[in-house]
Amino acid sequence: MIERVYDDAPDAGRRDGGRTPGPGRGSSRREIDVADVDFSGLPPTTATKLRRRLAESAAAFEAERFSEAERLLASIDRLAPGIAEVHELKGLVYYRLGRWARAITELERFSAMTGSVEQHPVWADCCRALGRWTEAEELWQELGDTSPSPELVEEGRIVQAGGLADRGRVNDAIRLLEKAPRPNRAPALHHLRRWYVLADLYERSGDVARARRLFTELLAAEPRFADVAERLAALS
Repeated sequence: MIERVYDDAPDAGRRDGGRTPGPGRGSSRREIDVADVDFSGLPPTTATKLRRRLAESAAAFEAERFSEAERLLASIDRLAPGIAEVHELKGLVYYRLGRWARAITELERFSAMTGSVEQHPVWADCCRALGRWTEAEELWQELGDTSPSPELVEEGRIVQAGGLADRGRVNDAIRLLEKAPRPNRAPALHHLRRWYVLADLYERSGDVARARRLFTELLAAEPRFADVAERLAALS
């Protein structure tokens, strides 16, 4: 299985009414334990070669050498088709390359093979980029019904809110994010990501006072988070 690892910030999006931040680049970063990947049925030497190649593709992905990662993964898929982790990582590579339809195909295969909702936020963000709103809504519903980790649900919530805002339903997006539970102690990264998107939506809705308050709270919690200092200064 590939572990979720988030960057420190969501994509900033546009402040001129454009696409609201979704999972962004950070949500698709991964670390992979190749020892857990099942290459059974292959000769040991081939399995060893493919494990090494998969590790190389994961390293290329982490280093943002996406074309290299794509090439390595394609070579694995030719020799050993139907490896869930390969489909997952291919989907994430296509996501980072902005090849939304191909990313959906790979992430759908990964989910069908494993029953996992781990990549539903990324899959939904691809649907959102293509205007496939019904599919994105269904993925959010599946994620909510499954209720895996709080971090994963939060990423799905951000995508869902972004999709609402993309369709001009900014107030609905705000309400969705406002209903999320507040942290009982120091906010985690997924809380900070939600606050950033919510503050962005407040500003877009014309509620500058609430945007300023939330950006101030975010700055106090993590002064180096994204471009919060600049956003707050622009609202002062």
